[in-house]
Amino acid sequence: MLLKIIFYSLLLLIAFWGYRYFNAPNQQLILGQPAPYFELVDHKGDRINLNQYKNQWLVLYFYPKDDTPGCTKEACHFRDDMHHLEKLGAKVVGISVDDSQSHIAFATKYALPFPLLSDTEGSVANAYGALTKIGPVKLAKRYTFLIDPKSNIAKAYFNVDASKHSQQIIDDLKQLQSV
Repeated sequence: MLLKIIFYSLLLLIAFWGYRYFNAPNQQLILGQPAPYFELVDHKGDRINLNQYKNQWLVLYFYPKDDTPGCTKEACHFRDDMHHLEKLGAKVVGISVDDSQSHIAFATKYALPFPLLSDTEGSVANAYGALTKIGPVKLAKRYTFLIDPKSNIAKAYFNVDASKHSQQIIDDLKQLQSV
């Protein structure tokens, strides 16, 4: 009985440590600092870079995998709230390490009206502290960065609830713009 308790305690400790490790940022970006530059190809084959979003707000969100439950929920909430986000002068861009073919299928299936960028090398995710590796598998952590019109990091989200995140962004944009 005592061995079972010790075993399950160790198992819980390892699970907790793993969760904390997976969710912890690889590097902490400082609010107000320039956002790391990126240039990647989107699901339509267009090259998209940070400079294209100067003079407007950018919701840059990283997500682990196309067409998985949490990622689909998050993307669809952004899609459904695009009118509110655009009214606040914000554009949305999603990034994962999936390839363009995966992004095409995902964007088409859910009628996503914003670019999904393919970061197969993980260099952009790494620059934002959002890259994680589980053995040979690379994934982007579910992080979001709100980038202001001067291309600076205005807000960073490291503990994202996919079902409430889009509304959280809208509320924060309203607050940031009222200052």
